[in-house]
Amino acid sequence: SVSRVGGDAQIKAMKKVAGNLKLLYSQYRELQSFAQFGSDLDRDTKERLALGERIVAVLKQGRNAPVDVAHQVCILYAVVNGYLNEVAVESVKDYEEGLYPYADSHCLQVLENIRSTGLLSKEDEEALKQTLADYTKQFLNLK
Repeated sequence: SVSRVGGDAQIKAMKKVAGNLKLLYSQYRELQSFAQFGSDLDRDTKERLALGERIVAVLKQGRNAPVDVAHQVCILYAVVNGYLNEVAVESVKDYEEGLYPYADSHCLQVLENIRSTGLLSKEDEEALKQTLADYTKQFLNLK
């Protein structure tokens, strides 16, 4: 049963980047229901709600459109670490669709390492950060 396997089925790189994802998502759901009743939200609450909206957008997957595990690590790392903060929620799918080929051409070795070892080493994480920073800047300049 999948419910009993849970996180044990995830590769270590996925666990590393998605560690806070469950907490961030649950905070979003809690704030979302709370925000319905109050119109005067502080900056932190608005930022958490915006992050939650981006997490939901990233987690949506097209029917019969599986995403490679290394690409999943990339996009989850991007959303959890704030690379999508300035990307409009309605543009998250466009960001994601452009990120995968960009990552394939700019940090292929990192992706291969994730696929082959299941890990995200410090060196690979630094390369991924640079790739995400460059791609995000390029994406925002095109919008």
